[in-house]
Amino acid sequence: MTDTVASPPELTPREKQVLALLVGGETYWSIARKLGISPHTVDTYLRRLRSKTGTANRTQLVVLALQQGYVT
Repeated sequence: MTDTVASPPELTPREKQVLALLVGGETYWSIARKLGISPHTVDTYLRRLRSKTGTANRTQLVVLALQQGYVT
């Protein structure tokens, strides 16, 4: 039996933008303002990102983003 390593999920360009701003320390409100979307939409993007990546919270999502090279 061979062990296979799951490749990181593909993120949309907007998901990458939201994630980069989150990693940079921005709040939901400031992310929303910078991208011209509502804070609720930011929350939706982050929930989808957590679901795609299997992370339970924002902290885990940020750590994974840095480890997997989603943002630099």
